[in-house]
Amino acid sequence: MKDFSFTGINLAISTPFDENGKPDHGRLEQLIERYLAAGIRGFVLSSGTGMHVYLSQEESKALVAFGAKVINGRARIIAQTSALLVDDVVERTRHAADSGAGAVMVLPPFFEGPTDDDGVFEFYGAVARAGLPIIGYNVPQAVGVEITPPLLRRLHEIPEFLAVKDSSGDLSKQAALVRTGLPMMNGADPLMPYAMYAGVRGLIWGGANFAPKTCTQFVTAAQEHRWDDAREIWRVLEPAMSLIWEGDYVQSVYAAAEMTGYGAGNPRRPLARLSAKKADALRSALGDLVEREKLAV
Repeated sequence: MKDFSFTGINLAISTPFDENGKPDHGRLEQLIERYLAAGIRGFVLSSGTGMHVYLSQEESKALVAFGAKVINGRARIIAQTSALLVDDVVERTRHAADSGAGAVMVLPPFFEGPTDDDGVFEFYGAVARAGLPIIGYNVPQAVGVEITPPLLRRLHEIPEFLAVKDSSGDLSKQAALVRTGLPMMNGADPLMPYAMYAGVRGLIWGGANFAPKTCTQFVTAAQEHRWDDAREIWRVLEPAMSLIWEGDYVQSVYAAAEMTGYGAGNPRRPLARLSAKKADALRSALGDLVEREKLAV
């Protein structure tokens, strides 16, 4: 079994933007420090929740380098290095390694890329040239390529292929991936308790941006098999974690984080602020989380 060191929460941290829509490194540093103080010990830089697809290659690389410098060994670092061109993925991955990332998260080929297992295998084999552990990203509803249990077993023949993050949101399919016995990470917010009970090895969690203390408490209880405690904490988290999954995910995370005091500003265009109607529904779903995040230690 390959060494897996990304247990617990790996926060898919939102990218802060300034009033001109540019990445705000100063605000990012403040957020990282607050999340570290809240107990977060793993970060995903340039994540999907961090609007990776709406960052230029240079912006993404600068974000990874700056974030890693701020973290400075105090937490695990995963960098997303997904791109359309394989050579770009390899270049971004080498840059992530040079910056201090411990692994990279990479989407399979997308936008008219190969969808057969051979093509996906060859793609990840090419990315492996960069020499950094790879976390595959299973989100078939977005990219049209699914990492199935047989493909996952094959991908683990690549020495650098470490695990897969499943964001399909399909519990039965995720359970089938878990049953392979290979390292699995859950990326679907509403499935967190079920995934942990099923035996996922780690979590990549966007919703933890707006409730890092409560999410950390929940994960600690689940890891210690204090399931009654975990269930009670999940009852507080579940309304918001389910609501954000229903649509406008990134905008909802940014809005919820503003409400609970971990604001990263507005999402970058073409995404807009959450509508007033949806913001009201989100505020209601957060319930006691706003006060809980202020008081939790």
